Amino acid sequence: MTTAPRAPDPAASRTHLVLIPSYNTGAQVYATVRAARAQWAPVWVVVDGSSDGTTDGLREMAAVDPLLRVEVLPQNQGKGAAVLQGLRLADAAGFTHVLTMDSDGQHPAELIGSFMAHSLQRPEVMVLGRPVFDASAPMLRVRGRRVSNGWTNLETLGAGVADSLFGFRVYPVGALIAVMQGQRWMRRFDFDTEAVVRLAWRGVKPLNLDAPVRYLRADEGGVSHFRYGRDNLLLTWMHTRLMVGFALRLPSLLWRRWWRLPPFQP
Repeated sequence: MTTAPRAPDPAASRTHLVLIPSYNTGAQVYATVRAARAQWAPVWVVVDGSSDGTTDGLREMAAVDPLLRVEVLPQNQGKGAAVLQGLRLADAAGFTHVLTMDSDGQHPAELIGSFMAHSLQRPEVMVLGRPVFDASAPMLRVRGRRVSNGWTNLETLGAGVADSLFGFRVYPVGALIAVMQGQRWMRRFDFDTEAVVRLAWRGVKPLNLDAPVRYLRADEGGVSHFRYGRDNLLLTWMHTRLMVGFALRLPSLLWRRWWRLPPFQP
């Protein structure tokens, strides 16, 4: 039985959309997309060269839902590259903000409306999820992110970023595109942290909101592409780059903070 296409929702936002980059999360991506669509419209998915067979299923979902859009990258390029693809398309379509969330079921879809409401009220900020961990969280990762958060606090002169790695966020589209097009990095796992640091340098203030995190077990459909050795090396290289950039910008950042001048443009 074929499901008839749904009529466009007149309540769909014209400024804010949900953007979900996806890479080989299996059937969990379908649950994530359905949960996001239950909370918001429109929702866009960027398939980052997945080889798990979910691309066709997502296209079928989009075929009967005019407020779900699926874009497919032919090869895996990394989370940041997938987000950038979505940002460029969103900008071309006239959207001003995107809420990014992972496709693996960790992020709380039920908070999409609240995060969007805060962004609509204060469109000049980046609305950042502050993770609230439960017993399912691997302690090694919880403790490890404290190191990254410490570096981020230094690199932003204490701008107020509560968590540098949690990807459930609302970004201003234009500012983030400008940041990403200005350099070649931020295309893989380094995206989330570098995005908030460079946006803070640009003068975009953070607004932190609590958000519960759930790490799904393998028998629940949980999939993780995090590799401790590879990704910690990537984070180390990222913070090295950011510290160099911070040192170069420090006089201007201090001067502008002291005199409360307009934000520094990188």
